[in-house]
Amino acid sequence: MENYSNWIGKKEVLDDYSDHRPVAMMQALLNEENKLPADLPHLYHWFYFLPLVNGQDLALDGHPKKGGFLPPIPFPKRMWAGSRLEFIKPIAAHQSICRESEILKVEFKHGKSGDMYFVTVQHSIYAENELAIIEEQDIVYRDVSNQVQRAPQKQPENAETKAFDYKKSFPIDPVTLFRYSAVTFNGHRIHYDRPYATQEEGYPGLVVHGPLLATLLIHHFKQEYPDKQITHFEFRAVNPVFDFDDFQIYGSIKSTQGELWIQKDNGQICMKAKISFKE
Repeated sequence: MENYSNWIGKKEVLDDYSDHRPVAMMQALLNEENKLPADLPHLYHWFYFLPLVNGQDLALDGHPKKGGFLPPIPFPKRMWAGSRLEFIKPIAAHQSICRESEILKVEFKHGKSGDMYFVTVQHSIYAENELAIIEEQDIVYRDVSNQVQRAPQKQPENAETKAFDYKKSFPIDPVTLFRYSAVTFNGHRIHYDRPYATQEEGYPGLVVHGPLLATLLIHHFKQEYPDKQITHFEFRAVNPVFDFDDFQIYGSIKSTQGELWIQKDNGQICMKAKISFKE
């Protein structure tokens, strides 16, 4: 176990511009008419501040090589495990935006699936020099495992039965995954390169992006409750979704908060989320 405590407190500042192009691309992916909203929809700040890395500076998995802003943890499997977001003010389209990032924690853990490092990064997003969003992201680095992660066919032990206020579906296929990778300039091969995903990382299929699932959660919440102003949102990925999985998007909504989740048709919970809002 290597100590990466000297990376804690490292900072990075990136500038961008909130143009409509990635918004229109994501609306097309969601089968929506291009509405050209005055403000960025929630979580669409993820389409900016993207790492523009030359091909020679990519690792085997398609991600930028480690050791720039993030610590050079040698474990090959990496994933975005969850986030906690506070929405302070909307980001208008066609504004100058800035993201200030800081590494808050680097923790080593030994879990059921082996050794892991958890890196927590805080992003502060500014629009025209006013703080708009504070987000903490959890990034997980996992050790190599040759064990193929097969999707369960029967009712899993962690299946949950919950009351819900709405239940939605959104079909996923390899083209959807490729298009989302394109919108986010995400080269991670587990989302589009089936031989790599199955033979190198041991997955049974292409992996659905965690941020895409989180976006579907908020997207369908806003479809059901368009007038509610979201103030906080947090999500945690608990099981992977693959391109061959059928899943549903659920919401259980109270007066000022709610629970959202992604659940496969076999009952397995894949993502859990909490949302807070006001009228």
